[in-house]
Amino acid sequence: MTADATPVPPAGRRLRFASLGSGSKGNATLVSDGETHVLVDCGFGLRETERRLARFGLHPRQLAAVLVTHEHGDHIRGVGPLARRHHLPVYLSAGTWLSRRLGEVPRHTLITPQARFAIAGLEIDPVTVPHDAREPVQFRFHAHRRSLGILTDLGHPSEHVIERFRGCDALVLECNHDPRLLADGPYPPSLKRRVGGDWGHLANAQASRLLGRLGLDRLQHIVCSHLSEQNNRPELARDALEPLLDGDTGRLTVAAQAHGFDWRDVA
Repeated sequence: MTADATPVPPAGRRLRFASLGSGSKGNATLVSDGETHVLVDCGFGLRETERRLARFGLHPRQLAAVLVTHEHGDHIRGVGPLARRHHLPVYLSAGTWLSRRLGEVPRHTLITPQARFAIAGLEIDPVTVPHDAREPVQFRFHAHRRSLGILTDLGHPSEHVIERFRGCDALVLECNHDPRLLADGPYPPSLKRRVGGDWGHLANAQASRLLGRLGLDRLQHIVCSHLSEQNNRPELARDALEPLLDGDTGRLTVAAQAHGFDWRDVA
């Protein structure tokens, strides 16, 4: 472990989460109950993933599993190589598996959307979301009577999503784009329609409305995630969400593409 590495969380009664990086070039989120560590998605190449895990004092073989939300490259680029190199089990929906984008993996477990499963002390709810993939899900984690929602890559805040993610203690929430930047940006028209459509990605204002409907009373941590480098700015995401926080902006974080964010404890 390097001198500036973040220590591996010791055994204890706490739910924790961190990010290796978040954005259009790659996404990966760590979730831990203090003993069991899982990685949600892996959109970075093998060596880059190993390097980013080392920042947190983790070797890939300390991971209990890799969970996959859907088959887009910024979420699965490193899943197959990481699983093969380090013999890690992969959990994913049948539709994501049938996309054949991962290649061979040593072990895979098919999960059923809306059916809770467990990995050691972590209980996990896979939730169907509106996104242009084969069978996309996002995840809500439960441990030590606390819950964490990871909610990115959805085109609109459906009633089903609102119902399943209401009452979290921490939330990683997509703030992908600003509509004006998207409209004026370099993307071709077809990609602009995809990103801004009902099966694409959340705009900042959509994320704000969704957060308001989910409720903020229990939320200790709110992370703006999956920001587009072309079509968004951290300050625009903050401006959209901060009015909901009644001045308590210390619980709001913006995840970075280059380094994600450090461990957050759910007290």
